[in-house]
Amino acid sequence: MAQYVVLLYQPAPADPMDTTPEEIEAHMAFGKQVEELGGQILAPQALQPSTTAKAIRGGTVNDGTFVDSPEVLAGFFVLEARDDAHAVEIARHVPTRSSGGVEVRPLFVPPAE
Repeated sequence: MAQYVVLLYQPAPADPMDTTPEEIEAHMAFGKQVEELGGQILAPQALQPSTTAKAIRGGTVNDGTFVDSPEVLAGFFVLEARDDAHAVEIARHVPTRSSGGVEVRPLFVPPAE
């Protein structure tokens, strides 16, 4: 199966401590749903609030995220899916806040020698 990273975006600062019990329950149910859809979640991770981020550009370190945006990266997981369409089908079920979003990107696999 191919592997994809699924990036979860939420309004800044996206503090995981603000997650409601209902949101946690929805994410737990999503994990079961992924299995029912024939996929597998690997390495799910929530991130600390965006206020803890350090961005480095040209050797200069700044507080905050790399890009100034009302939405920030809040978490991610690696998803095993049959193909791009299957990964997107699964990612459409990710529980997000109404103002959040999800991005699906295939992991890079170097060409065989």
